[in-house]
Amino acid sequence: MKEVMAIIRMNMINKTKEALMKQGFSSFNCRKVMGRGKRKVDFSILEDVIVLDEFKSSKLAAELSEMHRLIPKRMVSIIVKDDEVSKVVNTLIEVNRTGSPGDGKIFVTDVVEAVRVRTGEKNELAL
Repeated sequence: MKEVMAIIRMNMINKTKEALMKQGFSSFNCRKVMGRGKRKVDFSILEDVIVLDEFKSSKLAAELSEMHRLIPKRMVSIIVKDDEVSKVVNTLIEVNRTGSPGDGKIFVTDVVEAVRVRTGEKNELAL
């Protein structure tokens, strides 16, 4: 068994949920998270709005670049059989890829054991 965990944009959760359900994966968890990638603040996007040299030396610019603002995201976690991992990963990529930085990340980890609380069923039977 594997856990597929994806960090995605907030506005993509409904499309992701629908796509996973359409592929037969109706059981998963989702939660709001805050995070950021390794990308630094790109001041060039403000060129047409402000005088960059003055802005870059301002207190606001310093705070923006130093604080590394956390961005709201969604984290989806789904436990699947080993042979279903590629189907889930491909679905997540297909739905969430926009080609822009911040599309997200997907992590796949081993699950050692799963137990259904109600019945005591274990591992794949618990899924």
